[in-house]
Amino acid sequence: MKTVLITGATSGIGKATAKKLAKDFRLILCGRRQEKLDELKSELEKITEITTLNFDVRKKHEVFNAIQSLSENFRQIDILINNAGNAHGLASFQDADLEDLEAMILGNTLGIIYVTKAVLPFLTKNSGHIVNLSSIAGKEVYPNGTTYCASKFAVEALSKGMRMDLLNDGIKVTNIAPGLVETEFSIVRFKGDEDRSKTVYSGYQPLKPEDLAETIYFALMQPEHVQLADITILPKAQASATQVLKNISL
Repeated sequence: MKTVLITGATSGIGKATAKKLAKDFRLILCGRRQEKLDELKSELEKITEITTLNFDVRKKHEVFNAIQSLSENFRQIDILINNAGNAHGLASFQDADLEDLEAMILGNTLGIIYVTKAVLPFLTKNSGHIVNLSSIAGKEVYPNGTTYCASKFAVEALSKGMRMDLLNDGIKVTNIAPGLVETEFSIVRFKGDEDRSKTVYSGYQPLKPEDLAETIYFALMQPEHVQLADITILPKAQASATQVLKNISL
């Protein structure tokens, strides 16, 4: 049975993906909240073999130390899912808090670099697979999201570049760019303001984490010679990063 490492596994897309993959893969679940990792492990270890790693993708030494601490039983990794990442604040570039901007570059861009570099020595050659979670914000810039968009544009470039550089190693690279997905994303972006975060998803049906889990599963289950390079997935009500059809009577 193949082994999958998932970052940001304690909530949202990462958690839904872990649940979806459990019946077919062994799992290495990674996240910052150990209690949430323990809860998910307790739920899924009835289905598959699981280990957990507690680290923050923004902290290089934590990432490398955690990956290096894997037991011999989990040192062959077949699939890496770079899911961890967040938005912090929604403000014009000139008004945005510098710490928020740094957090997005660290988490969304450097986090993928750190984790992938740490995992690559353990990633199976000729049948390995990397899945990077980008965003519609990695394809279109929108006002008040300058640095978040920049961090996701970087993910798009990393996915393309990794696909080129890892070609001779036989490692697939899939980039998945979701539109509006209802997770903790907006709660984090708006600093815990749940009322404001709910307005992002009101008046239409956003994607659910399970929709992304299904997409990731579909990409992983393709024949060995098939590589889904780039997938953009939007809710029906969304046409672009900034165009969403809302019907407040829903």
